[in-house]
Amino acid sequence: MKCAVHPEMDATGYCRNCGKALCTTCSREVRGMIYCEACLADMVTQPRAVATGGRSPAAATMLGFIPGLGAVYNGEYTKALVHVSTFIAIVAILVASNSDVVHAIFGMGLAAFIIYMAVDANRTAKANLVAPVRPEADAATIKARTIGPFILIGIGVIFLLQNFHAFELDTLIDRWWPLLLIGVGGFLIWRRSEKQS
Repeated sequence: MKCAVHPEMDATGYCRNCGKALCTTCSREVRGMIYCEACLADMVTQPRAVATGGRSPAAATMLGFIPGLGAVYNGEYTKALVHVSTFIAIVAILVASNSDVVHAIFGMGLAAFIIYMAVDANRTAKANLVAPVRPEADAATIKARTIGPFILIGIGVIFLLQNFHAFELDTLIDRWWPLLLIGVGGFLIWRRSEKQS
C-alpha cells in the first residue's frame, strides 16, 4: 500500500479519522493514535465543547408528543412550525378522505410522525447539553430566530378566534391549508438564502 500523499513511498499506517494511508512523513502520532495533518488541524481548530446547562431531555421527549411543542422547548421555532404544518396536513388528509387504504397509510404515518417528533426533541435536547462555543450571533441570526415565535403566536391567535366563532376555520383549512405548506417552504428557502449570502 502506497501513501495517499506521496505515492512513491510505502504507507506505514492509516489515519484514525479519515482512513487515509500515510507514510512516516505524513503521519502525526497523538497519544498512540495516527492522524493525517488535515484531520489533526481540523480537530485542533474546531471550537471546544462546553457544558451549556441546556434543556432536560426527558421534558423535551414528553413535550415532543405534542406537535411543535418539543421543538419550541428546544428553541427551534422554524422546526416547530414545520412540525405543526405537517401534523395539520396529515390530519386534513385523514379527515378529507373516505378511503380505508388512505386512512390506514396516513394513520400509521401520523403515529410514526408523533414518535419522530418526540425522539427528535430528545436528541436535540441531549445535543444542546454540550454545545460548541460559538462567537456572538450576528444581527441576521437574531432576526431569524425572532420570526418563529411570532408565526406560532399568529397561528395561536387564529385558533383562538375560531374558538370564539369569529370565522369558520374548518372552511379555511379545507380549502386553503396547502398555502400553509407553501408559506413554510418559502420561508425555509428565504432562511437558507440569507445564511448563504
